[in-house]
Amino acid sequence: MPGYARRGVHGQTVEALAHRVLSGALGEGATLDLAALRAELGVSLTALRESLKVLAAKGMVDARQKRGTFVRPRADWDLLDEDVLRWRLQSAAGAASEAGPSLLRDLDEVRGIVEPAAVRLAARRRTRADLAALDAALEAMGAARDGAPEAVEADLAFHRALLAASRNELLERMERVIATARAARDRLVHGPGHHPHDPVPSHRRVLEAVRSGDPDEAEAAMRRLLAQAAQDVALLRERPLSG
Repeated sequence: MPGYARRGVHGQTVEALAHRVLSGALGEGATLDLAALRAELGVSLTALRESLKVLAAKGMVDARQKRGTFVRPRADWDLLDEDVLRWRLQSAAGAASEAGPSLLRDLDEVRGIVEPAAVRLAARRRTRADLAALDAALEAMGAARDGAPEAVEADLAFHRALLAASRNELLERMERVIATARAARDRLVHGPGHHPHDPVPSHRRVLEAVRSGDPDEAEAAMRRLLAQAAQDVALLRERPLSG
């Protein structure tokens, strides 16, 4: 998703406030000085309050009588929210901290739990439509220039199609949760100056195992794919986090 920054003053204010919270500039428990923020950001009080409502819905801030608006404990934040995932990666990049690689590691661990099990189901339950979607995504992956937005979208489309082929609605929704972070990972891994392995062969092996209806081979192929993905992420630690 493009993010709030492209949604005018309201969106830009949401983004600015979110990054301050996630970077620690506005720490847990801190009370927000709305008058100072309004003047600094150059927005109306109404716009500021509407922006804070967005963060409140994500568990990041709250308001109480006599206390005012404050930053909630991190344990209350909706860390699986797509916007929060994206903001965390952006804040980590801006601070040149370890938070970005740490989040990517967490993402890889979640994928290692979810996707091998999902492809076992996909090998048993896939339909012709599922296989057509996987074929199309793999073809797009092969045609896309490395690092291009099309390459990232093709990768996401392939994994969305795999989870859809599991015929498990909760697994399919999980892809929506992690898609933003994985897209950011792909942009980093396939970005300028970094040349990972060709992703097509490993994805093709997963697809062929699913096509043949072999759950064991599908799981094994997915685990090999994820192991290679983890190696690509490990290489990020050898260079500064960017973009």
